[in-house]
Order: sequence, then structure tokens, then C-alpha cells
Amino acid sequence: MINAKTACVLARYKHWADERLFEGVAQLPPTEVVKPRQTLFRSIISTLNHNYLVDLIWKANLMQKRQGFTSHDTVLHSDLGKLRQAQQRENDWFVQWAERQTETTLAEVLAFSFVSGQQFAMSRGAMFMHIVNHSSYHRGWICEMFSEIPAKFPVSDLPFFFEMYPLLDA
Repeated sequence: MINAKTACVLARYKHWADERLFEGVAQLPPTEVVKPRQTLFRSIISTLNHNYLVDLIWKANLMQKRQGFTSHDTVLHSDLGKLRQAQQRENDWFVQWAERQTETTLAEVLAFSFVSGQQFAMSRGAMFMHIVNHSSYHRGWICEMFSEIPAKFPVSDLPFFFEMYPLLDA
């Protein structure tokens, strides 16, 4: 499904794309970051917190630890700077985790529980693809909120990552 090199590239891409997004959000007026909007997670800061929280949940699943969360929309950091630092730490962890993976470890199927309590099982590789895809999905939501301000949203598409880091595309 996914090989070790691809896991490393995706981890670095996620780190880069999340950082680009935080750079863009930091340039917005602070009132726009917390402003209530017609979106599932209610604001830019809440959507960023959702992405961070889901990363924590899936990290626990990858480590086969109980994640202990009961909601997907808990605001863990209301301060953008603290949230950014926390997200950077998680992304650093994902990069280091990916560097330790092999085809065998990525193919291993792990059992876990969703926040709802539903039991499920997936390979580590599939879990990690979900983590990267989930972050990309909600970065798109946040870029849509930039359009409502209106403000120019940061570009974080994979081709631009490869343009900056061409050796990773080899």
C-alpha cells in the first residue's frame, strides 16, 4: 500500500504544508483567526485545533496507546503561537516516526478504537495516509476561510513542495 520512502516524503510534506498554513494564519488580523464562521469547527483556530487533536489521536493509534479523547472539536490551545509550536512538535514526531518505518512495519495491521468507541483495524501505512490526507482536507477548509476574509491563502500543494525539495521527488 505505502512504502517507507513514501511515508518519509509524506511526513515531510505534511510538516511543510502545516507550517506554511500557520505562517499564513499568523499574518491575519487576530480577530479573523477566532471569528465565528459558518463551518463545522466554527473558526480558523478551532479548525487548526481539530487537525492537531486528530494528529494526537492517530499518533496514539500508531503507538497502540489509548488516546482518551471523547470529542474531535476540543480546543487544546486557544493561543495561535502555542498551537503552532504544539503542531510542529507533532509533525517532528511524524517525520521521525516515518524514518523508522519499513515495508513490514507499515503493513502491520493494528486494532484501535475511534473516539466514538467503534473498534477498527488498519495497517500503519493506511493510518498514516489518513493522517496526511486528513490534514490536507482541513487545510483546504482553512484556505476557504481565507477567501471569506478576503486574504491570500498560502499555497501548500504537493507539486510546490517538490519544487522546493526536488530530491524527495526522485
